[in-house]
Amino acid sequence: METIPIRMDRRWLNEFEERMETDSGWSTWDRFRLALDAAEAQKVPDFDTLRSLSTLQGLTPLPHQVETARRVLGEMRGRAILADEVGLGKTIEAGLILKEYLVRGLVKNALILVPSSLVLQWSRELNRKFQIPAMAQKKAWMWDRYDILVASIDTAKREPHRSKVLSRHYDMLIVDEAHKLKNRRTQNYRFVNEIRKKYSLLLTATPVQNELSELYNLVTLLKPGQLGRQQAFSTHYIAGKRKPKNEEQLREEVRQVMIRNKRSDGHIHFTRRNVENVPISLYPEERALYEGITRFVKDQYHNSGPIKSLLSLIILQREVCSSRDAAFLTLFKLLKKGVTGQEELPPDVYRLVNLLRRVERQAKVEEAVIRVRSLKEKVIIFTEYRATQDVILRHLAAEGIIAVPYRGGFARNKKDWMMELFRNRAQVMVATEAGGEGINLQFCNHIINYDLPWNPMRVEQRIGRVHRLGQEKDVTIYNFATQNTIEEHILWLLHEKINMFRMVIGDLETILTEMGTEGDMEQSLMKIMLESEDDREVRRRLTDLGESFSEARKEAEIKKQEREALVDGTQPG
Repeated sequence: METIPIRMDRRWLNEFEERMETDSGWSTWDRFRLALDAAEAQKVPDFDTLRSLSTLQGLTPLPHQVETARRVLGEMRGRAILADEVGLGKTIEAGLILKEYLVRGLVKNALILVPSSLVLQWSRELNRKFQIPAMAQKKAWMWDRYDILVASIDTAKREPHRSKVLSRHYDMLIVDEAHKLKNRRTQNYRFVNEIRKKYSLLLTATPVQNELSELYNLVTLLKPGQLGRQQAFSTHYIAGKRKPKNEEQLREEVRQVMIRNKRSDGHIHFTRRNVENVPISLYPEERALYEGITRFVKDQYHNSGPIKSLLSLIILQREVCSSRDAAFLTLFKLLKKGVTGQEELPPDVYRLVNLLRRVERQAKVEEAVIRVRSLKEKVIIFTEYRATQDVILRHLAAEGIIAVPYRGGFARNKKDWMMELFRNRAQVMVATEAGGEGINLQFCNHIINYDLPWNPMRVEQRIGRVHRLGQEKDVTIYNFATQNTIEEHILWLLHEKINMFRMVIGDLETILTEMGTEGDMEQSLMKIMLESEDDREVRRRLTDLGESFSEARKEAEIKKQEREALVDGTQPG
């Protein structure tokens, strides 16, 4: 193999040797100006000046975010709880603080622990907004290869990852959704506590949810000894589970490690939410199918005993409200063996199959196409079911409307690709529930809730993908509901009784916790639908549930005022 000749240009050497001998010619006016410009670029007027602001490209942090970063660096020495209310940009604040420490050379490696659904979002935002080379952790070997990693806390705490994490010393640790560390007896708390770190940021919108001991645990995790020993803390500061004493002294201790910005402070203006409920009349064939399945579900439920087949039965009834195709597989997979317990389809199931075959037009799908065509802007359509997603995509394609799918089964790279296509080329994204969290779609301001989840938290998570910090337009939410079906009842509950679409996720989570239905609200709704004799009883029981929600909201508001009084010195109303 022929070698490539390499020649060195040494003409500079003669000039350099001449200057060495005469000790002259080192400086010229041009060189002096260049040196001056370099010194100016590196100059830091005072410690509070954030050098990272001049390095950001395509991002202008809001004033409260800049002030938060200054306080963390100057007053809290890099250990802080960022407790802004939902939607005020805690992620931006954390990224700005991390960038500043990197620019100053005080941080060389960092670990960001987040819920699994947010790993990609965090790594993407750190790279795009802050030019921080953060990698999403996928394999065990990555712990040793990369200096800045974003990882799922559930993955990191398990072997072989746990040993890798605990063997390193991190310059900075960032934990998102840190309120999940409120119980010091949990594995998550113990794991984070064992991680060796110099600087640490804990991000949570709800540093105190129920008891003051939760606040003590978070502060102690961040800065051991700040609030003393637990027994001393309880004696000195707690009068009841959520009622403090010596409040001014406790507030001063908390202020040294916690920053909380609120929407009411006027830091930022959020655009409006416009809600439009879209009633849809089923075609006669669709109505016959719905009523046939409803009768079948009721008969099966009452014959098999309460709760025995509750999930599969109610899913079938909800699927038929979504699309014929969504109900198709359930009829053959769930009913054949799961519900009926028979190898062959019984006569009543054959009748349902025949009713299903007669459905040729689907009113809900057609309404979605009409709505998208009339808007002529980007739209995200949320559906509960894969089969319905495919139907919507086919109908949109038949009308020449460019649309992309987004669902949980996609690999990370494919999800990123679908996002880019939606941003730059497609008019529509049709997403299953995987699109309800972990992605930001501020460039879109129209949402179609093709199917409504029965859990209010999931509804708000969907809306939060669009109605969030950075959204410049008013957001319009279209709620589809087929008339005289269970969908109509659920929409009535969410819209009329709960006022769901005017809330934010932090308040909603607190209210559901207060009700004790944070995890089983869907189960409660299923029982109401199956056990009620008629629509009148359904409405009555849903009204009772709505009133329980209102009572929980009032109680949650009282608790919220007490928390605010503790954290920032306001007086409870």
